[in-house]
Amino acid sequence: MGLFSRRSREKRAGADGESRREPAPVQAPPVELPEDGRPVSAPLSEVDRSRIARGLDTLAERGVDVDDLAAVGAAYDLAFAEARRGDGQSAAELVELFGVAIGEHLARHSARGWAVVTDVFGTDLGLVDARGDTVVVPHNLVGARWMRGEVGWIPGVVGHLVTLVPRTARPPNDT
Repeated sequence: MGLFSRRSREKRAGADGESRREPAPVQAPPVELPEDGRPVSAPLSEVDRSRIARGLDTLAERGVDVDDLAAVGAAYDLAFAEARRGDGQSAAELVELFGVAIGEHLARHSARGWAVVTDVFGTDLGLVDARGDTVVVPHNLVGARWMRGEVGWIPGVVGHLVTLVPRTARPPNDT
């Protein structure tokens, strides 16, 4: 589903004999989409939760507060510039990292929760609202803008997504 495949990174990780490969998610049976093509969602697996936790740990190590969109945006812009100069991490690693940052921000500040989302493009981590009316795949948000060379977009775009489904829309007992 993402624009940057983890599969090639996993192959590279094994090429030098080191074991850096992340555990692969359990292969779920194929999901049939409704005839109208609407996305469907499923609960996170432990592997998915670990993937998010690793991203959050890396962001914390970098001093990025996912609750602060200006900080997330500044960190993304810096990482993008470094990668374009050849000084930073790969595009795939950064799309993963900032996909998690944006997703976690939405999970904390809007009435959306993490899920495994399948749509016509495939399956990836995403966020769904309580009614399932909207789906956001943060890795696709980051990947598309990365390919277009956009910077400075995170606070505005993600801030707008928060306002569309504000956290106050959640029932009081929903965590």
